[in-house]
Amino acid sequence: MEGRDTAPEKKDDPSAQTEGGDKGSGGTWKRKEIYTFDLPWKGNALSWSVRSDKPFRLACASYIEEYQNKVSIIQLDDAQNKLTQQASFDHPYPATKIMWLPDQRTNATDLLASTGDYLRLWEVNPRNKDGEIEEGKVVTSCCLNNNKKTDFCAPLTSFDWNSDDARLVGTASIDTTCSIWDIEAQQSLTQLIAHEKEVFDIAFAKGTEIFASVGGDGSVRLFDLRSLEHSTILFETEDLWPLLRIVWNKQDPNYLATIKVDGNEIIVLDVRVPSVPVTILNHNAPVNSVCWAPHSSCHLCSSGDDCLALIWDLSALPHAVEDPILAYNATSHVNWLQWSALQTDWIAISYGSNVQILRV
Repeated sequence: MEGRDTAPEKKDDPSAQTEGGDKGSGGTWKRKEIYTFDLPWKGNALSWSVRSDKPFRLACASYIEEYQNKVSIIQLDDAQNKLTQQASFDHPYPATKIMWLPDQRTNATDLLASTGDYLRLWEVNPRNKDGEIEEGKVVTSCCLNNNKKTDFCAPLTSFDWNSDDARLVGTASIDTTCSIWDIEAQQSLTQLIAHEKEVFDIAFAKGTEIFASVGGDGSVRLFDLRSLEHSTILFETEDLWPLLRIVWNKQDPNYLATIKVDGNEIIVLDVRVPSVPVTILNHNAPVNSVCWAPHSSCHLCSSGDDCLALIWDLSALPHAVEDPILAYNATSHVNWLQWSALQTDWIAISYGSNVQILRV
């Protein structure tokens, strides 16, 4: 993908051809370009596992407008050359975000986190009292809530798990606050009023001190855990239109990207030049998800209600970026996408009742 300056290639959703595949001369399956998994419900949030002994593993959460929802753990089965379900568990309310523990070590506890009513940690494939791994089982590790004085809670809209210190998780809430948790101690390190309205997303920069948040007041705000008395307003929308997502470029932490609620644009920001977007990327309908490449400082992918998943090359910045370098056309709105940090030439998307992994 590096160095491409050609017109974007469009791939359509060839569901029929993804179920096939040929065996190579050694009797092993030849890896396909696209794999599809059919969910029994509408999918929303998803996350790639980064654990080195669990390649091509994802978690996908349901969006069912009821209390009882689901999370499925799926993985590419090399023997069958298809995605198969490894486990499934109940989740209270639709998960607003899910993330695997950002730790590649194979001896680390296999953890998955989610937000909804609370921040929950789930242990996947736990050990029983005899020390044996229980494959396909998922148990609650802990449930974290800042408001212990009442049974009522302010829903959590999103969270981020710090990739440099996996003890740290930051959550965003509709009650205008952000909280930073030490999940090892199961304690809140700090809770602060971050915005004047709901907080919709939070993202750590590279390192453990700096994080950003966006919310219903239309601002991107930067915080430093070493000095929480002050925050920096990096950007505000002209009409104070709410901002839905914020993602930080871990390969070049000068850059962030954000999207508006029901907005068609991806706004790319440079922390060295506050208030003014460095470039704006466009979809043909509202954007639902955006993420930076985990291995490249100048690539970003996005998805939206135009049924497209797009990959953008930003190496020409500060010059304007007009067109994506790659476009994948799904059969319905693409609700979520994520670029794999373990298999960096693959992204995952959820749309309708499907999860797909795509080779890029």
